[in-house]
Amino acid sequence: MRTISHFIGGQTVQRTSGRFGDVFDPNTGQIQARVDLGTVEELNHAMAVAKAAQTGWAALNPQRRARVMFEMKRLIERDMDKLAHLLSSEHGKVISDAKGDIQRGLEVVEFACGIPHLLKGDYTEGAGPGIDVYSMRQPLGVVAGITPFNFPAMIPMWMFAPALACGNAFILKPSERDPSVPVMLAELLLEAGLPEGVLNVVHGDKTVVDAILDHPDIKAVSFVGSSDIANYVYAKGAQNGKRMQCMGGAKNHGIILPDADLDQAVADIMGAAYGSAGERCMALPVVVPVGQATAEALRERLVAAAESLRVGVSTDPEAHYGPVVGAAHKARIEQYIQMGVDEGAELVLDGRGFKLQGHEEGFFLAPSLFDHVTPDMKSYQDEIFGPVLQIVRAQTLEEAISLPSKHPYGNGVAIFTRNGDAAREFASTVEVGMVGINVPIPVPVAYHSFGGWKRSGFGDLNQYGMDGVRFYTRTKTVTQKWPPNSRNGGPVVDQSFVIPTMK
Repeated sequence: MRTISHFIGGQTVQRTSGRFGDVFDPNTGQIQARVDLGTVEELNHAMAVAKAAQTGWAALNPQRRARVMFEMKRLIERDMDKLAHLLSSEHGKVISDAKGDIQRGLEVVEFACGIPHLLKGDYTEGAGPGIDVYSMRQPLGVVAGITPFNFPAMIPMWMFAPALACGNAFILKPSERDPSVPVMLAELLLEAGLPEGVLNVVHGDKTVVDAILDHPDIKAVSFVGSSDIANYVYAKGAQNGKRMQCMGGAKNHGIILPDADLDQAVADIMGAAYGSAGERCMALPVVVPVGQATAEALRERLVAAAESLRVGVSTDPEAHYGPVVGAAHKARIEQYIQMGVDEGAELVLDGRGFKLQGHEEGFFLAPSLFDHVTPDMKSYQDEIFGPVLQIVRAQTLEEAISLPSKHPYGNGVAIFTRNGDAAREFASTVEVGMVGINVPIPVPVAYHSFGGWKRSGFGDLNQYGMDGVRFYTRTKTVTQKWPPNSRNGGPVVDQSFVIPTMK
């Protein structure tokens, strides 16, 4: 049985706790490896190593740190296929989707290559008589990231790329469900020239999470996961004086106006709703057709398109999506499907009971589709996180906009239309953090920032982009004055006992 161990100080560190987590092959339902589950002792060891390494790393000039990022980019591109197959084997997403996972993280590494420019401060000459003011961005020290199972490559890179480029050391606690890719990324960073101990990977469960949140020398924590856990992590970390950045769950809506290109919209919705088996916080599990005619036409096309989707093993190049990550998660999705039926929604397509020939024990679900879902249903209010699409009908654009605006989640939303005025009104008024106009999954590019509103995001700064640079640095502002007579030994200028001004 393969064991996935911690990576601390540039080397594999065997477990001391005696506790393991099972890592499954979602295609077969069989255990393929076990991962060491750490304790406070492992976290403390990683913290001591990181703290010792951080000072020297931060002392390097930003250009030299950027060179490590450039080399990391090259190594990821070199090992793209290897990373994708490893990711796919533990998560279950198809190879093409796994490469997309890696690519979107790689784009943040590319962004971090520009860190010499991004760290430049501000300077004001002559802010007052003989007074200049300037600011600088300095690293926090040791920071940490806690990442989910659904993007085991992208989200760690969202976090550690800007954090490391800014001069911090980093402790990564990846999901115990698919931990191999984060370890491989740490090994590639070492090959890229990152000093030993600057990035450490500690596997674990709530024990390690709480140890991170309680450790006084961890200055900031970035988290992505469910909203309930995000809220807990945010509150506990903030209470302990840490800078916190916590992204939660989602229930993203797609508004379909009568003038939309339905064929294009349906093609986009298929990938957004069912891609990666719906295990994306930026999936599109709710569509809102405006008007009866739009709803009936959309439903007809959605049924035909969903029935044509191919569910297969993650290495099947013809598969649109593969299995979900685990048996417990599959059971949870099936419970939500039954909940929707019990609440009175119409189950148009039922994905339960699907068996893939030769892989009958795999964690597979066929596409499910509900119609006549209403906002009071718990199956609508909750994030299902599976291949389940719900149709909620609206009569007007205003009613359609109110649905995502009133929903407790506020991660992403999209509108499909040819009407620029309607799209502009939608983008301006909808109360959601990321908006797509004829774009079903509006994840911002790496030089912008990712973040939702309401229960989808806790904290003041978003992921990556300039918000990432701000999150992983603190600003120091210097106000300096050189008395004009000091060079010639002139008289000392009296200083009054009042607050300094720039007069």
